[in-house]
Amino acid sequence: MGTLKQILLLFAGFVAAAHGQTCGGLVQGLNGTIESPGFPHGYPNYANCTWIIVTGERNRIQLSFHTFALEEDFDIVSIYDGQPQPGNLKMRLSGFMLPSPIVSSGSILALWFTTDFAVSAQGFKAIYEVLPSHTCGNPGLIPRGIIHGTRYNVGDKIRYSCVMGYVLEGHAVLTCIVSPGSGASWDFPAPFCRAEGSCGGTLRGTTGTISSPHFPSEYDNNADCTWSILAEPGDTIALVFTDFQLEDRYDFLEISGTEAPSIW
Repeated sequence: MGTLKQILLLFAGFVAAAHGQTCGGLVQGLNGTIESPGFPHGYPNYANCTWIIVTGERNRIQLSFHTFALEEDFDIVSIYDGQPQPGNLKMRLSGFMLPSPIVSSGSILALWFTTDFAVSAQGFKAIYEVLPSHTCGNPGLIPRGIIHGTRYNVGDKIRYSCVMGYVLEGHAVLTCIVSPGSGASWDFPAPFCRAEGSCGGTLRGTTGTISSPHFPSEYDNNADCTWSILAEPGDTIALVFTDFQLEDRYDFLEISGTEAPSIW
C-alpha cells in the first residue's frame, strides 16, 4: 500500500499545463465530471493530462461519456483499470463514437489524454460514479441495439435486442453475479448488432440506417448493392456517416441524387 500511496500523492500534485489550460489530477468523491481542457470549445494541441479517480477499497467506479469527439487515431484517451501503468491499460479511445460505460474492477480508474501537434475537435465530457460492491453498473447501450431492464444489482438480468435490419451476436441476456475479488460483474460481455446479409433495397420514412452487409464485420467480396431513399416531393435528404472504411482504390460507394454524383 505504501507504493500505491506514493503514486497517488505524486499524481495529486501533478497538474499538466497545455497552452494555458490546466488538466489532470487526483479525483475523489462519490461522483463528478471530467472534461478535456477547453471543453466544449475544443482542446489544445500537445495536451498531456492524467486523471486518477480513487474510491474506497470495496467500491468500484463507473465512467460514462456524455460527449466524445477527438481527432481519430491522433488524439487519444487511454483508460487504465487501476494505476496508469502499461499492464493496466483497458482500452484506447479516439474518434467520434460515444463509448459504452466503463466499470473498474477495483477502487482506481485512470484516464490519460494526449493530443498531437495539429487539428482538434470538441473534446469529451465524462461522468464518474462510485458503485457499491453489490452492483454491476450500467453495461451500456450497444450501437443499433435496444436494452431491456433498468436494474443492475446482483441477481438482476438485462436483455439486448437489435433494431430492424440487424441481428444480435453474443449473449442476449446478461446476469449480474457475485464476482470473487471484485464484488459483482456481468456474466458475459455485452453483445453487438451486425447488419443482416441483405444488400440494397428501397427505404422510406423520416429516418433510417444503411449499413454494408454484416457491418461491423467485414463485407463480402464481389458485393454490388444499391439503396434508394425516397422522400416526399419538396423534401431534402441528409446522409450522415458514423463509420466508413473501404479498401482504398478498389471498393467504392457512389452517391447519386445530388447536383453531381460523388464517389467515395
